[in-house]
Amino acid sequence: MKDDILRDPQRLEALRQEIDAKRRELMADLGERDLRYIRRVIRVSRGFAIAGRGLLMFAPVAPLGWVAGTLSLAVGKIVENMEIGHNVMHGQYDWVGDRRLDSRYYEWDNVCAAEDWHQSHNVKHHDLANIVGRDPDFGYGVMRLSHDTPWKPRHRAQVVLGATTTLLFEWGVGVHDAEPSALRDGQISFREFRSRLVAFGRKARHQLFKDYVLFPVLALLTGNALGVLAGNFVANLLRNIWAAVVIFCGHFPQTTRTFTIEETANESRGAWYARQIEGSSNIEGGWLMHFMSGHLSHQVEHHLFPDIPSHRYREIQPWLQDLCRRYGLSYNTGSLWRQYGSVLWRIARHSGPPKLAMG
Repeated sequence: MKDDILRDPQRLEALRQEIDAKRRELMADLGERDLRYIRRVIRVSRGFAIAGRGLLMFAPVAPLGWVAGTLSLAVGKIVENMEIGHNVMHGQYDWVGDRRLDSRYYEWDNVCAAEDWHQSHNVKHHDLANIVGRDPDFGYGVMRLSHDTPWKPRHRAQVVLGATTTLLFEWGVGVHDAEPSALRDGQISFREFRSRLVAFGRKARHQLFKDYVLFPVLALLTGNALGVLAGNFVANLLRNIWAAVVIFCGHFPQTTRTFTIEETANESRGAWYARQIEGSSNIEGGWLMHFMSGHLSHQVEHHLFPDIPSHRYREIQPWLQDLCRRYGLSYNTGSLWRQYGSVLWRIARHSGPPKLAMG
């Protein structure tokens, strides 16, 4: 954030009023087209998943059938996680009154338990975005991404750790959202941590059984059990990589600002809005990029309006860019390769002790 707006409570209050007015306008406009959109997306996701599982189980042509089935299943999983699960669990469709689209009941195709994710992501991350030492998602408690984070010898391995986290992203998020760091810091009781760990274990068992036992056993009837097992594994791997890349690009590029606990103490709502804007980054691209990323390619808009249906973010963007220009706020955006390259550089840059850190 620019220092001038931080030092000007009146401008911060004006910023708050404009964003609050925009939110009221958006909420009043929700209706049938939003409901048609999410139901169409659900059909698309299920269609790709069913086609993928069918090809893996019955396709007589290998490896072409296996590749097509694996890619189709991966697309189904990506769309379900990014554009449906993530957004439904943010409450974007709670107003519909449909239990299947209610954030309290939706459970996604992911080893991370929804009940753990709600607390760690919806509540803590979105409220405390990019406050070093408070935002549980900034570096996920294992990567050092700011000079404000004390360096420890384990950070030397964070380049390798970042790559491993990308490959095993759903598992990393599942463990992270049980909040072992919160237990370590005395923020939650052991009883609460155990409850979250039980929820994660229960969800992980369900996912493992579905993808690596149930469907491969069914495929014994067609003689494609190994192909189904491998296809499910690779589809999950592709989903993990894509989700990690998109989410890393949302907060970790060097253009996003971090904040200290001290400077956000007694933060006004206007300053909170400004932090959400400058602590987030967008990815430029066409409709396919936005759709496959669950519109988290519009992370800036998402952090201002997390419970507004995600397909609206492209419509909000011109208004928000103008708002940032008028208030002197940075609107961080760039291509996928530029943003992810910046993420990799930031991870590498902060892996060494301060006196040896590059840059």
